[in-house]
Amino acid sequence: MKILIATWNDHKFEEILQIMGDTNISFLSLRELGIKSEVDEDYNDYLYNSIKKAREFARISNIPTLADDSGLEIDCIDKYPGPLSARFFEGFDYKIKMKWILKMMKNVKDEDRTARFVCAASLYDPVEEKVYSTIGKVEGKIAREIRGENGFGYDPIFIPNGLNKTFGELPSETKNKMSHRYIAFKKMKELLLTLYA
Repeated sequence: MKILIATWNDHKFEEILQIMGDTNISFLSLRELGIKSEVDEDYNDYLYNSIKKAREFARISNIPTLADDSGLEIDCIDKYPGPLSARFFEGFDYKIKMKWILKMMKNVKDEDRTARFVCAASLYDPVEEKVYSTIGKVEGKIAREIRGENGFGYDPIFIPNGLNKTFGELPSETKNKMSHRYIAFKKMKELLLTLYA
């Protein structure tokens, strides 16, 4: 059984492979298949974007395709940037994006810095024309400074509940066992084993 993981983010691809672990499924990358297309995540909804991406790349590759959309929701700024997380200050690296978020929250008290990472994962099967989706969330708060060099994206400013370290300060093995992506893709793995066992 072959499944395409539709992401251009190498960190994300490796993280998903680690979560999926040992199965009888062979996971392929866009690069392996020579696919060069892009799909716009143009809707303000994680689930919609993940389904759109999975469907489009499944039609191109003609094999079942997994895609996800994820983001950081910060309560004190109306759950921003949310599904727009990747496009927030588009063209700038994440260090700049994080600095802007910290600047926006400069006067926010510790108890009001609540936030969460959300991930929607979707599988589209082009033969059956069916879609399957799972959701993962991890609650936490926003740090007062950028901390840590691990992970990617907004990891260095997000402190998960129950810990005093950011995702950027945690070893990848630790983060990958508690992240929003882990939760969504662990559910997806269980679903895949039921569908394609």
